[in-house]
Amino acid sequence: MIERYTRPEIGAIWQDQNKYAIWLEIETLAVEAQAELGVVPKDAAATIREKGNFEVAKILEIEEEVKHDVIAFLTNVAEYVGEPSRYVHLGMTSSDVLDTCLAVQLKQAGEILLRGLEALRDALAKRAVEFKGTVTIGRSHGIHAEPTTFGTKLAVHHQEAVRNIERMKRAIETISYGQISGSVGTFEHLDPSVEEYVCERLGLKPDPVSTQVIQRDRHAEYMATLGVIASSLEQLAVEIRHLQRTEVLEAEEFFSKGQKGSSSMPHKRNPIVSERVAGMARVVRANAIAAMENVPLWHERDISHSSVERIICPDSTIALDYMLAKMTDLIENLLVYPENMVKNLEITSGLHFSQTILLELAKRGVSREDAYRMVQRNAMEVWKTRENFADVLKRDQDLTALISAEEIDEICDLQKSIRHVDYIFQRCGLN
Repeated sequence: MIERYTRPEIGAIWQDQNKYAIWLEIETLAVEAQAELGVVPKDAAATIREKGNFEVAKILEIEEEVKHDVIAFLTNVAEYVGEPSRYVHLGMTSSDVLDTCLAVQLKQAGEILLRGLEALRDALAKRAVEFKGTVTIGRSHGIHAEPTTFGTKLAVHHQEAVRNIERMKRAIETISYGQISGSVGTFEHLDPSVEEYVCERLGLKPDPVSTQVIQRDRHAEYMATLGVIASSLEQLAVEIRHLQRTEVLEAEEFFSKGQKGSSSMPHKRNPIVSERVAGMARVVRANAIAAMENVPLWHERDISHSSVERIICPDSTIALDYMLAKMTDLIENLLVYPENMVKNLEITSGLHFSQTILLELAKRGVSREDAYRMVQRNAMEVWKTRENFADVLKRDQDLTALISAEEIDEICDLQKSIRHVDYIFQRCGLN
């Protein structure tokens, strides 16, 4: 049984309360580091740690007047701290606080997304094993190709989830860098040890070199990772949407009691979750492009990235968390119809064995071109008459001169088509 984690509220990461709490911790840690250096009196640092506080509404009120969020924050903190507040933000610039905070927030969000990916991976693993031997038709261009199993189809998505977990881990590592380096990143008014102290206690690493900001290639990589993951979820969603089509109906989203599919047609059961995920993936991918547009900033910094990030970072992380939750639930409760898989497999009257016959002819000395023509003319006859492929082959004297009727029956064996599925599952670590 899958042990599901308790999904934390990712939206809280992006609320002002959390943001300002991180800002206050950054400022307090910086004061404490400077107190260790003797730059700030230790009793002042202790007072700032003890009395430091803020009120969101008051900060927003001050910001209405000063038009600067960090100044508004510092003004409000000073009201709680009193005289020692003169040591707060000493030698720092706004981006030291903003960028280090954003790194913490993106790391927090990334860790939630990582757990969501792990839950999806586990759900896919369970259902893949469940349907490992359930034969279904594989399709290319949407057209019947050769047999596979439904479990193998799910194993493909399981492995994509595994790769996405590794991508998310790398993205978290890439974004987990802070800076406390001053106005242009040269530590002119700060000792570099302050940055090391602050970052270590926040679970970050100091960015080896910063300007007034942490360079936005880090953020672009993180957001691009979210875009790739969203695309993977859409890939799974599109597969389910196709399988749920009335004329296919090999799998279907769970339809709960009392649920309604259409305002006008009472019979409808629509793949609404898959469609929702497919649509939301477009937003996450578009936001990744916006993050890439943020990379080229003027000189040591401009502010063109800031307004973009206030939208795309919360929106993409919250959206992807939601998408992961919905797709995990969808997979866990997916309705699967093996009987329809068998029915659909038989639609082409055995044409999925065409390559098997082609290769057998090649093994028996027929050129590939001649073998292809021989098999194709029989396949086209099946498309026209809907007779059984093996029966049509047995009437072809050129072919039966090389392969007997009994051998045709042996070759057209469905179990041979899926004989290596166990091997594939072993390679995927699925048992």
